[in-house]
Amino acid sequence: MSLKYIVSIPDPTKREIHVRLSIKSATDGLTLRLPAWIPGSYMIRDFSRHIVEMGATDSAGRHLQIQKIDKHSWRITADEELISIDYVVYANDLSVRGAHVDNTHAFFNGAALYLSIDGFQHLPHQVTILQPDAERYANWQVATTMPIVSVDDHCFGEYEAQDYERLIDYPVEISDLSTADFSVNGIHHRIAIYGRHHCDFKRLCDDLVKICGAHAYLFRELPLQQYLFLVTAVGDDYGGLEHRDSTSLICKRDDLPVDEEKEPSDGYRQFLGLCSHEYFHLWNVKRIQPLKLKESLLDQEAYTSQLWAFEGITSYYDDLALLRSGIIPLKSWLELVTHTITRVMRSRGRHRQSVADSSFDAWTKFYKQDENSSNAIVSYYAKGALIAFGLDITLRQRSEGRVSLDDLMRLLWERHGKTGVGVDEDDIQHLAEEMLGEPLTDFFNNYVYGVEELPLESWFEQIGIGYQLRPAKKLDDTGKVYDCEPATSQAVPILGGRTSHQQAGVKLLSVISGGAAQQSGLIAGDVIIAVDGLKVTHKNIQQRIALLPPGEAATIYAFRRDEIMEFSFMPQLAEPDTCDLWIMHESKSLPRQQRRLKWLEADE
Repeated sequence: MSLKYIVSIPDPTKREIHVRLSIKSATDGLTLRLPAWIPGSYMIRDFSRHIVEMGATDSAGRHLQIQKIDKHSWRITADEELISIDYVVYANDLSVRGAHVDNTHAFFNGAALYLSIDGFQHLPHQVTILQPDAERYANWQVATTMPIVSVDDHCFGEYEAQDYERLIDYPVEISDLSTADFSVNGIHHRIAIYGRHHCDFKRLCDDLVKICGAHAYLFRELPLQQYLFLVTAVGDDYGGLEHRDSTSLICKRDDLPVDEEKEPSDGYRQFLGLCSHEYFHLWNVKRIQPLKLKESLLDQEAYTSQLWAFEGITSYYDDLALLRSGIIPLKSWLELVTHTITRVMRSRGRHRQSVADSSFDAWTKFYKQDENSSNAIVSYYAKGALIAFGLDITLRQRSEGRVSLDDLMRLLWERHGKTGVGVDEDDIQHLAEEMLGEPLTDFFNNYVYGVEELPLESWFEQIGIGYQLRPAKKLDDTGKVYDCEPATSQAVPILGGRTSHQQAGVKLLSVISGGAAQQSGLIAGDVIIAVDGLKVTHKNIQQRIALLPPGEAATIYAFRRDEIMEFSFMPQLAEPDTCDLWIMHESKSLPRQQRRLKWLEADE
């Protein structure tokens, strides 16, 4: 029995990928399926909707009947020794999740392209990738970690995956790529960038060596034969998707390093954090896997309450690795933490939804956000990272420095990552309690399964870092790091909602539950044109609101659809939802400083 895919792109300008799937010894007919979602991105995407043509023939070239069973399944009932299925996939999803083709490149994930055959997913799957014929594509090359059978100088040719699960875990980029190579623990790593850009590859590779090495040091091993960073550089986008030995990333081209600056710019720091996040996933998600996701057939949602740990813990370690490896100083890391805390504190949904529920409802809520999401849900990424920090501090404090989150991750690696045993819903709590030697029931009930406010001030104090919340000073204020305890700031009236620019006026994207805008009757979608008799724009509306006398109603005029409406607006002062941090230097905090140094060094 053998399965073979031939992937070709006859004309990239048509944005189509042609696939021929051939199978020998198909004696009882075939059931074909395409995944409904891709691992690592928890939303039903129905990749089958992009199949625009499909046909099947036998060894004599006779056409066979194909019966569609459901939205992503087909049945061929013919009893033939050799069957070939030809189909065409429209590829116009420029993201890390699907497939995209144009006259500059081709990118695809296996989940969006390769049909599976029921009963044969465990067999080796061969793939031949053909180069487009036109001269304009002569410099295109293939970048993927799929095991090579036989390829040419541009890596077009034959590959083979050991089974279907692995097959769809090898993203492929085909273009005139910029590449660089480096080694981590003696293992070959490569970065391949598609898109117009300028990049200081030496700086980037030097930094990635440190980041990847920090993660490998934490787990005490690097379970790879190779690793590939696939990067799409564009004007304005951000995202990543993890795979077992590669990652697909999309970033602003301006976030790539262009010189030998001592400390990374904000954009480059963000890009390194993204690389770090996806690299950490090669342990935490791709090998240490939630049982519910491990058992999934990718044909429907797979519900788990553990994404707070698999994404949140990863989000904790992604920037921490930049700090521990010396790429950024402590103050820079704290700046990133203030952004995360402020983001969580500005989410009213944290009072309504636990991170466990946020994980479970990722399919219908987190990945399908609307204008009310900030009032209804919480991010298992952002709050999960803060809980991971709190669990780390709690383990260190209760054990008097004997164990930490580092030890818990290594225990998960030994019990689950190396063995392939999926992590059940309560396993993380049980392992943490086993390691600590005492219950952590209150911690998990309050912060993971409950909506109790996180005791961040107490957690930071344990490592000698001061913490306070204050009202925002301006629209883009996401917190600040000080050298000493800052003075408190005065609150000013705010609108109580997010806005965007309109040609005439300001559009309300969302309103805060209980905020001034909502109390006055304004709703998401309204277009505000005047406040207190003065025209407003996206640039000046918050200033206009801030100048309103507290306790005195003002008139707001806004369009709802095509109707002009008048609202009586009662100003409300900004709430303390913006985080400031500072490093404690007083002599009385010496024990905390010592704990901070041990935490920064990573456990031996």
